[in-house]
Amino acid sequence: MDEKDMNQEALKREEEKVLCGANSYREQYFFNPRFSLLPKEVQESLQKITVTYTEEIGGVFLMQFGEEGRLELISIAEETDYLYDPIGAELKKKQIQKDYKELFSKLEEYYAGLQNLEKK
Repeated sequence: MDEKDMNQEALKREEEKVLCGANSYREQYFFNPRFSLLPKEVQESLQKITVTYTEEIGGVFLMQFGEEGRLELISIAEETDYLYDPIGAELKKKQIQKDYKELFSKLEEYYAGLQNLEKK
């Protein structure tokens, strides 16, 4: 396996960890089909969370699973986005974590189970 193949494999593994995201610059929402077996209500809640975040804060907002299987909330802004408020972004993330603590805990359990099934 050459370096290019290794880089593509690493990128693919990272993409598999992304649950969903929204992009205010392109006005797009993404839900990873790997998680398509989640109940429709959960998928709709995730869309509401991410889209609302980008409407209020701007930038790109991702929900992805970290190395230990914890759900991470990631906010990214383009360098030229002068309207993006990094302090407001952190406060909003903390509020989301508080408001959806139970949902996120269940998503982490789901992800752990998915990982175990895929290892077999």
